[in-house]
Amino acid sequence: KHWKTLHAEMVLDHRWYKVRREEVQLPDGRVLDDYYLSVRPEVAVVFPLTASGEVVMVRQYKHGAGEILLELPGGIVDDTDASPEEAARRELREETGYVSDDWTLLGTVHDDPTKNTNRFHLYLARNARRATEQALDENEEIAVETFPLAQVMQLAASGEIRTANSLATILLAQARLAFNV
Repeated sequence: KHWKTLHAEMVLDHRWYKVRREEVQLPDGRVLDDYYLSVRPEVAVVFPLTASGEVVMVRQYKHGAGEILLELPGGIVDDTDASPEEAARRELREETGYVSDDWTLLGTVHDDPTKNTNRFHLYLARNARRATEQALDENEEIAVETFPLAQVMQLAASGEIRTANSLATILLAQARLAFNV
C-alpha cells in the first residue's frame, strides 16, 4: 500500500544535490516525521551498437566511487531536452561523438527507489556511427572504447562493468538483440 505524504520541505537545494524531508503516514497509521529523499533528475543511458557489432562504451572517473569506471554513455535529462530520448541522443553525441538514427526504448527503471526519486531511461541505439568529436563538459574527461558485442557480457560478468544502470541496459539490450525485436 502507498504511503501518504503529510508534509514535505526541501532541506538542501543545491544545483548538484537536492534533499527533501517528508513527514509520511504509513498504511497502518504510524507517522514518520523524518523520511529523507534524494531528489534526483531523470537519466538516459545508451547501448550504442555499431553496424559491425561493436558496443561503444566510455571510461571515466566517478568521484562518488573514487574509481575510473567502464560504462555505457549517458547522463541527466536536462530541462532543455524535449524527452529522455533526446537526452540520450545528446549524451551519446557529446560523450562519444557517435550518433544513431535507430533508437529503441529498452525500458525505464529505478536506481534506488527507497531513497532516490529519479528513473533511468535505457535505450538501444543500433547502427551507431562516429560523426563528430566529443563535446565534453569542463569537468569531464572521458575515454571512448569499443568492444565486440559478445565481449560486453563477459565484461559485465567479470565485474569490469560495475555501474547498475549500465548493467541493466546491457541485460535488456542483450535480450532485445537475442530475440530480434
